[in-house]
Amino acid sequence: MKTIVILGGSFAGLTLAHKLLKQHASTGDVKVIIVSPNTHVYWNLASVRAIIPGQIPDEKLFQPIAPGFKQYKADHFEFVLGKAESIDVAGKKVAVSSATGINNLSYDILVLATGSHTKADAPWKGRDTYEETRDVLHDYQAKVKKASSIVVVGSGATGVETSGELGFEYGKTKKITLIASGDHVLEGTPASVSKTATNLLKKVNVNLTLSTKVVGDAKMPDGRTELTLSSGQKITTDLYLPTIGLVPNSSYVPADLLNSNGFVVVDNNLSVKGATDVWAVGDVSSIQRAQIVNATKQADHAAKNIDLAIKGQPLLPYKVGGDMLAVPVGRKAGTGHMGSWKLPSFMIVMRIIPGPNSSAFRAQIAGNLQ
Repeated sequence: MKTIVILGGSFAGLTLAHKLLKQHASTGDVKVIIVSPNTHVYWNLASVRAIIPGQIPDEKLFQPIAPGFKQYKADHFEFVLGKAESIDVAGKKVAVSSATGINNLSYDILVLATGSHTKADAPWKGRDTYEETRDVLHDYQAKVKKASSIVVVGSGATGVETSGELGFEYGKTKKITLIASGDHVLEGTPASVSKTATNLLKKVNVNLTLSTKVVGDAKMPDGRTELTLSSGQKITTDLYLPTIGLVPNSSYVPADLLNSNGFVVVDNNLSVKGATDVWAVGDVSSIQRAQIVNATKQADHAAKNIDLAIKGQPLLPYKVGGDMLAVPVGRKAGTGHMGSWKLPSFMIVMRIIPGPNSSAFRAQIAGNLQ
């Protein structure tokens, strides 16, 4: 029996685990071990709305991992609550820290699916534990409720969606400002998408400050934040929400397997370059930008290739494919694109990417996937 250790219990790791277990259900020739410091999965796509008090209850944002794997035999699946500290690639072992100390897990095949975190203190990504993530989110909900002025920095998808949600809820009662380093929002998207996003933000009373960077921030004695802008101007806000800076969770990975930004380098089969029987999927991988649709697509492909590798058959190259982006701006409109095709607003409102209220999230955790 092959032991497959998957580091990371979020979307990429869970998708891959379920796929592998279902592929080998009849043969029973693999055991899948998921290692994660979190007992729950965090639907972080909804974090931009969840920071607004009363919008989304915790039980719809967080789902426990273990119940989704009760369908499998105990000798075919194991969940380890712990955090990867280091990898011995030659010896095929992973050092995992947990409440009982450091333990070494042996593997035949290893998958790195540990995701990423934000540079700044913000609830857009999960923390080490479910409790930490939940408490940070609650803290931000309280800050948003109390604030009279909020500055969002970064005009990518997270920044635009956050500003739109805040503007929709508070645009007439709080001062909401979005600061963008470029001369338009959603850089890298078709011009029509950026223009639509700009108009929608203005409709919900978001103030746009373009071609400006935040070069410094300092906490003031009264709890507010003073921001120094690239123009030399200083502004003060009750709440500062940076949405830029994504850092891969790869501190446990040997440096020679990482690129200069800390992402794991993979080949076009999704196997890690410079290592044998090691794969990487999701945000921690260098192959594609961090998006849930990319993470789950990579996990699905890696499951096929790992199965082929076990059988000694040729691997299939992964196709990166066209770019896709869906950005709600408030609760009644949005914009986005699929390749060069602009997505109509009604598709965004109907949640082309499933939200925490949909069956898709629960199906993902339970492994009820196509």
